Amino acid sequence: MTALQQPQHPVLAAVVAITGTLGQVADANPSFMAADQKAATLVEVARAKAQLAELELRVMAAGDDVAAESAARDIAAWLHHRTQQRPEDLRADLRLATALDRTYHRVAAAMRAGECNLAQAHVIVAALDDLPADLDPVIRVKAEEALVGHATDFDPSRLRRLGRWILDVIAPEIAEAEEAKRLAAEEAHARKKTRLTMRRIGDGTTRISAVVPDAAADRLATNLEAFASPRRDDGTRTETGEYLPYARRLGRAFCQMLETLDPTRLPIHGGDATTVIVTIDLDQLRTETGIGQILGGTAITAAEVRRLACTAGIIPAVLGGASEVLDLGRLQRFFTAAQRRALLLRSATCEAEGCDIPGTWAEAHHWLAWAQGGPTDLDNAALLCSHHHHRAHDAAYLHERLPNGGRIQGVSATPSF
Repeated sequence: MTALQQPQHPVLAAVVAITGTLGQVADANPSFMAADQKAATLVEVARAKAQLAELELRVMAAGDDVAAESAARDIAAWLHHRTQQRPEDLRADLRLATALDRTYHRVAAAMRAGECNLAQAHVIVAALDDLPADLDPVIRVKAEEALVGHATDFDPSRLRRLGRWILDVIAPEIAEAEEAKRLAAEEAHARKKTRLTMRRIGDGTTRISAVVPDAAADRLATNLEAFASPRRDDGTRTETGEYLPYARRLGRAFCQMLETLDPTRLPIHGGDATTVIVTIDLDQLRTETGIGQILGGTAITAAEVRRLACTAGIIPAVLGGASEVLDLGRLQRFFTAAQRRALLLRSATCEAEGCDIPGTWAEAHHWLAWAQGGPTDLDNAALLCSHHHHRAHDAAYLHERLPNGGRIQGVSATPSF
């Protein structure tokens, strides 16, 4: 005799009655319902779902014997095997069922009344669990009552925000001190969790993954958005003029930020100020197809070496035969702060035709490359934003000064400036 054929417990009888009633309307077409009846049905279904969810949680909380009979790890694992639901969802529901059965009876009562749905219950219990362990039990009860009371008006997202600051609502006299303790604990946790990994993908890119404190992430976002601002056309468009997605803009901004770091403000590394050395053979540097090497790292094109040679803190090392060092660039090779100020007086924006990126965001570019004997002086200098600086060192583009001497014009098969 199956469980459905035996004398039924009221809980099972109710569920059988519900499923039987639903079977009676399986073929009913709601298209012919009046609008007010459809509206009422949707609201009642939502209430019924909350009530059924609470009933399921109540049975799960008492379902250890079911799991034991089949040697399942727990009732969540048993349900996954029997009903094919997502195991992670079932495990979360089991944790919630245990919490409602042991501690949060007001949340359970609200679900039984159809006034709190499953998603809201998860959020409320998480917020209550996050309260200080030594909190006065009376205040904890007030917090549960307040959050349950707001369930009829707030969706899970808004309830989560309210739960984060519930002490400000019900116990403002202790909220600030408790928040300070919470923040201190979060900061300590963040320091322990902080990490960064870099993995070469093999196609010329590296995947960088990081977990950092929120405050550090905020500072990084502020710095990157200064480079990725939608007002900066050099950072928001591709070479063909299409707008870049925000994630790609941030990626480019990260690369730009690394190139503009002031090496004099970085720690000593290897007995010297932190620098990047790029090595390249002299003959390859003179060609458009040569290859250079970041010391201890990645191979790059000669065009990229010439562009990086304009950047302070990146030292070009030119090699002759048998890796003999012919020229090891010094920081004096790069434009000085005084020269940059003079360039800003000459041009307040990027000097590429039609570009209005502020000169303070631009990079000083050798008009005649240093590898070709170009001096580091104002007559051989041009302020270019990152986008146009890349194009100036791109073999696919030609660039020349306009007749008025004030701007630079670039041409190519698909001109970008």
